[in-house]
Amino acid sequence: MRLSVLLSAARPRLPPGYRHGTWPPDSTTARLRNPPGQRRRKVFVEPIAKDDWKVFKGDTVQVLAGKDAGKQGLVSQVVQARNWVVVEGLNTHYRYVNRTAKYSSTYIASEAPLLLSQISLVDPEDRKPTEVEWRFTEEGERVRVSLRSGRILPVPPQPRKDGVVPEQWIDGPKDTSKEDALAKTYQPSLKTFEEEIMDAMGIVETRRAKKSYWY
Repeated sequence: MRLSVLLSAARPRLPPGYRHGTWPPDSTTARLRNPPGQRRRKVFVEPIAKDDWKVFKGDTVQVLAGKDAGKQGLVSQVVQARNWVVVEGLNTHYRYVNRTAKYSSTYIASEAPLLLSQISLVDPEDRKPTEVEWRFTEEGERVRVSLRSGRILPVPPQPRKDGVVPEQWIDGPKDTSKEDALAKTYQPSLKTFEEEIMDAMGIVETRRAKKSYWY
């Protein structure tokens, strides 16, 4: 059985009425915000097919509405279940965290999500907002194309579910290389485990088992 099948089977199913947020569904915050048995008002979201989604993590976008209208930034998080996009350093609000009876808490800035209708992708030709659509090249590759300049907007390298971007990964001193992992170091044989160890250590067995009779 493949590892992806095992991971998908181990992934918990979301209960009915689950409300998505900027936190992962399997995190502690998500479980606190969605306790079992709680009935919440349904949030209506405009359905967008997965193949029609055009904004990805790492894209440069411009805010069209709100207090940061006209500013540009990088997309740091995408929540397709709510049509949300989080932009680094924009649409921030301040809140207190870690407040206890003995500690007065910390005042930090948090980035609130924006709807897709409140942002627009930036055309690399002139750094201005533009509409894009999916098209196919002559080689059959599906790409995003700016409707104003006709320039292709490549999709940034996307991280896996574990947060690793394969195109940007650099092996460390303790990482196993691909060549070592695929190297064939075991030669199968019909010998037992003990016999293989004896051959490797040069031990010769001179003892012989006595004849036994089963009648």
